[in-house]
Amino acid sequence: MNNARIALVTGANQGLGRALAEGLAARMEPADLVLLTGRNQQRVAAAAAEIAAAPGTHSQVQGRVLDVADPDAIAALAAELRETYGGVDIVLSNATTRLLPDQSQSAMADEYIDVANTATHTILRTFTPILRPGGRLFVVASSLGTLGHLPEQLRPLFDNATLDQVEYAVESWRSAIHSKTAEEAGWPRWLNTPSKVAQVAAVRAVAAERRAKDLGTGTLIASICPGMVDTATSRPWFSDFSEAQTPAEAASAVVDLALTPGVDPDQYGELIQFGKVVPWHSGTPLDEQALQLIP
Repeated sequence: MNNARIALVTGANQGLGRALAEGLAARMEPADLVLLTGRNQQRVAAAAAEIAAAPGTHSQVQGRVLDVADPDAIAALAAELRETYGGVDIVLSNATTRLLPDQSQSAMADEYIDVANTATHTILRTFTPILRPGGRLFVVASSLGTLGHLPEQLRPLFDNATLDQVEYAVESWRSAIHSKTAEEAGWPRWLNTPSKVAQVAAVRAVAAERRAKDLGTGTLIASICPGMVDTATSRPWFSDFSEAQTPAEAASAVVDLALTPGVDPDQYGELIQFGKVVPWHSGTPLDEQALQLIP
């Protein structure tokens, strides 16, 4: 059994993911290991090398190629970490696919859902069993991930759902997009909204099953809303970034939560933004005028 802490960050070669890896590496111990992952081998290697050489870095940093859209790759990495280190202490599921306003949302649906949702389901299934006592597993979502952002008729698909039921709802949504019946069924045209709701619902489903055990060991599973962050992913969608955070600023609160011992029971399984719980049933659907601006 390895006593050093092991942290894993997905989608970590740029933007918020890289800032999360940098923040962990600066605050963890020399014996600890931060695994920075992404799909592009050159970018992952370069990012890991730069963080490892940075003056503020204290822990070890390694780059790993991981395509989160490949469930077998996620499962293989989890098995390796279990065998090599006896488990993992921090998992920050951050990978996403960039959407652009001039792209067809339906054309991007499979790639987006695979990276944001199918990967979330796989990470929850494969990494929670190897999460060591006192560990942290966070899925980076957004404030759009609350149930009220969906039309009322779709909310029962995700409210008090099991992980299998969330996965079924996501695949039903995907099928409706392909059959061109999604809008008729009430699914928001913007992929981000149902995707984020499904991410938060998946975390809630797993947390509901593990709550008693995890609270007893100081282990925290939660969704995270980092707030507006000035990145290449968000810039095409917004015109005013005067109040946006830098990736480093946004990562700070997440790293704080990941490294602070103990668990507030009110935060367990919830969507957390700046240390506060965002109520699951809050939010309202996007208005039709906003939806019409989205291709």
